[in-house]
Amino acid sequence: MKRTIITLSFIALVMSCKNDKKPMTENDSKQDSIALIELARGIHERVITLDTHCDIDVKNFTTAVNYTQDLNSQVTLPKMKEGGLDVAWFIAYTGQDELNDEGFKTSYEEAMNKFTAIHKLVNEIAPDQIELALTSDDVRRIVKSGKKVAMIGIENGYPVGKDISNVEKFYNLGGRYMSLAHNGHSQLSDSNTGEADDVWLHNGLSDLGKEVIKEMNRLGMMVDVSHPSKEAMRDMLEISAAPIIASHSSARALCDHSRNLDDEQLEWIKQSGGVVQAVAFPAYLNTEKSKKFGEFRKEIAMTVMDSMNVAFLDWTDRQKLSEEERQAYYEMLQKVNPVVSAKLKTMKDAPKQVDVADLVDHIDYMVNKIGIEYVGISSDFDGGGGIDGWNDASETFNVTLELVKRGYTEEQIAMLWSGNLLRVLDDVQAVAKKIQGS
Repeated sequence: MKRTIITLSFIALVMSCKNDKKPMTENDSKQDSIALIELARGIHERVITLDTHCDIDVKNFTTAVNYTQDLNSQVTLPKMKEGGLDVAWFIAYTGQDELNDEGFKTSYEEAMNKFTAIHKLVNEIAPDQIELALTSDDVRRIVKSGKKVAMIGIENGYPVGKDISNVEKFYNLGGRYMSLAHNGHSQLSDSNTGEADDVWLHNGLSDLGKEVIKEMNRLGMMVDVSHPSKEAMRDMLEISAAPIIASHSSARALCDHSRNLDDEQLEWIKQSGGVVQAVAFPAYLNTEKSKKFGEFRKEIAMTVMDSMNVAFLDWTDRQKLSEEERQAYYEMLQKVNPVVSAKLKTMKDAPKQVDVADLVDHIDYMVNKIGIEYVGISSDFDGGGGIDGWNDASETFNVTLELVKRGYTEEQIAMLWSGNLLRVLDDVQAVAKKIQGS
């Protein structure tokens, strides 16, 4: 009898509670969504947003064609302003070629052209809109002034050649991080690409590569491990007196690609006091999803191009073209791509794209694995990066919005967007002062 009374009382209480609680309406849900967006917008405006990897084409840094205009490139000043991206690390990238004097000379000239282009932007084309930063204090000062910030990274140590004095030349031109290899083994370091055939040149770093790491420490240039091999990274950590960074890599546990870092490598970076910049590169976030969408998009692109009497060329065929032909082909693709993208938006059967949620999944994983102090954000725009929701600098806010949705606080978001990377830059420059002082 007692149990029956208690049960009936409990049912009455539950029914009473249910009757008191108003059901969630569509309007309530809409209001919650608006409030969340407004919260995210406020945070996005207050924190310094910094993207550690944006490739450049020197043809977009001329008096006639430049970043003050709304170009087709993923990063421009109008796009940075629209998306609230404060700091872009422009990259002096050179591809890998033969390890001989001719190759070194050509790549050195290419790297210097990119340095010249960046300096032209900040000194001649748009000094009232963007300024070059060399330190974290520079970044904060420039952002406070209302201007955008340019910083410079070097992707591939190949243009150093065999002349170590080039490292200081690059530093004096504003280079504040450098990776010692790209896709292919350089004279300084093995590349992650050696995993494909298990063929290595140095089994890590070369003797010259080891000296370059010491020189980077002396100058205050951050060591970037995003493209070198795991053994090369091990060597760098043993030699470097300063923290290291991965300027654009994600978690291998979530996406098994040689460009990503496994749990052991993530721990190495934590122990060094460095930072891993999760990258918005589709194939490094979700290879299967990226491949499926890519194949579907290719079919649509081929249909569109066929209607325009243009042949579709895959990557291998494009490499067979002359430089002039390849450039003309890419210019043609810039006209095709918007048509393809518009067509895809109308197709309900299109597979899902890699998106901002996938990027933040990697951020979540690394934060849980090594701690929020050691994780950051990068795009690899104009170098293959770009995902649904963050496909160019104008959509940068969407990353902050997703972080807010996941429960990150303003302080944590500030760390992820720029605080952690700038801390590492400070630490690296402090080590340099110590070395120079001794």
